[in-house]
Amino acid sequence: MDEALIRSLTPGVLTVLVRRGADFAAAEDAVQDALVEAVRGWPDDPPRDPKGWLVTVAWRRFLDATRADTARRRREDRVEEEPAPGPAPDVDDTLQLYFLCAHPSLTPSSAVALTLRAVGGLTTRQIAQAYLVPEATMAQRISRAKRTVSGVRFDRPGDVATVLRVLYLVFNEGYSGDVDLAAEAIRLTRQLAASVDHPEVAGLLALMLLHHARRAARTAPDGSLVPLAEQDRGRWDTASIAEGVRILQAALARDRLGEFQAQAAIAALHADAPTAGETDWVQIVEWYDELARLTDNPVVRLNRAVAVGEADGPRAGLAALAALDDALPRYTAVAAYLHERDGDLDTAARLYAEAAHKASGLAERDHLTRQAARLNSRHRRGR
Repeated sequence: MDEALIRSLTPGVLTVLVRRGADFAAAEDAVQDALVEAVRGWPDDPPRDPKGWLVTVAWRRFLDATRADTARRRREDRVEEEPAPGPAPDVDDTLQLYFLCAHPSLTPSSAVALTLRAVGGLTTRQIAQAYLVPEATMAQRISRAKRTVSGVRFDRPGDVATVLRVLYLVFNEGYSGDVDLAAEAIRLTRQLAASVDHPEVAGLLALMLLHHARRAARTAPDGSLVPLAEQDRGRWDTASIAEGVRILQAALARDRLGEFQAQAAIAALHADAPTAGETDWVQIVEWYDELARLTDNPVVRLNRAVAVGEADGPRAGLAALAALDDALPRYTAVAAYLHERDGDLDTAARLYAEAAHKASGLAERDHLTRQAARLNSRHRRGR
C-alpha cells in the first residue's frame, strides 16, 4: 500500500468533488470514505488510474450521503447527474485548498488540523497522536473547521501570508506520534512552492530545510537538548543545507524581502560557519535588524540581543535586552546566558534556575536546570 501516493492524491480528489458542486465538509467526508476503501482493496487489486478510482468512489459516497439527507432534496436533480467514470481531470487545485484551510475565520489550531487532514491526507487519528490529544477531541476540532469553511467558494483570492503561518506552525510542532510534522510541513511547503511563484514561499521552504538539517545534532543520546554552539556539525545534513541556501539565494535575488527570507538568511549564516566561533555574528545582527523592521516582533528583538552579545560583547547584549519587556518568553534564559558570558556567575545561576521554572517544555526546563547546577557547582569548587 503506497501511503505516500494516497496522501499526494487526496487534495486533487477533494477539489474535483468541490468543483462538481459538493460542499467542502461533505466532500471531505466522502474522500475519507474512499480512502478507507482504497486501504481495503488496493493491496489485492490496485487500480490503473488511482486518482480516477478515488474520484469515482468518493463521488458515489457523496451521492449516497446526499440522497440519505432529506433536508437536501433540492439538490437531487444535480447529484443524479453523475459523471461517467473515467480519467480524472489533470487540474491541480491544491493551492485553493491551502487558502481554504487557512481561512481567517479559523483559529490557528483548527487551520493546522484542517490543513493536515485535507491537504496532507493524514487521518484524524494520526493528527490527534501528533498533537497528543484524544482522537474524539481532534475529530470535533476538524468537524467545526469544516463547517466554518463549507460556504467558502474557491474563486476567492487567498492570503499567502496566512497559509505560510499555518505551515510554519505545523513545522514547529516537530515530531510526536507516528507522524513527523516537521517533515510533513516541508513536504506541504514544497507542494505549495510548486503551485505559486512567491519569494516568501521559497523563503519558508529554505528556512525549514536549514533548521531541519540540524535536527540530528539537537539532542544528546539521553534526549537532552544540545545548544547550537555545542552541536556536532558533522551530523548536520549538508544536502539539506545546500538546497536551502540555493532556494534562499534565488528568493533574495528577486529583491522582495519578507520575514521568512530574513529568518532563513540568519539560519544560513549559522549553517555556513564551520565552527561556532567562526559564526558571522555581525551580519546576523544586521539580518535581525531587517527582521525587526519587517515584523516589529519583540521575540525577534530578544533574539537580536543574543546576537548583539556575541558580536559586540555581553555588556552590549545586556543593554539591548534591558530595552525589552522582561515578561517575554525566554527573556530570563537570555539574561542568564549574557550574565554568564559577562562573568557574573552568581547572577547567571540564579537566573538559569528562575528560567527553568518558567520553561514551557520539559526538555528546555531540564537544560536550564543543568545550566544552573553547572554554575553552582563551579562556584562551590571556587570557594
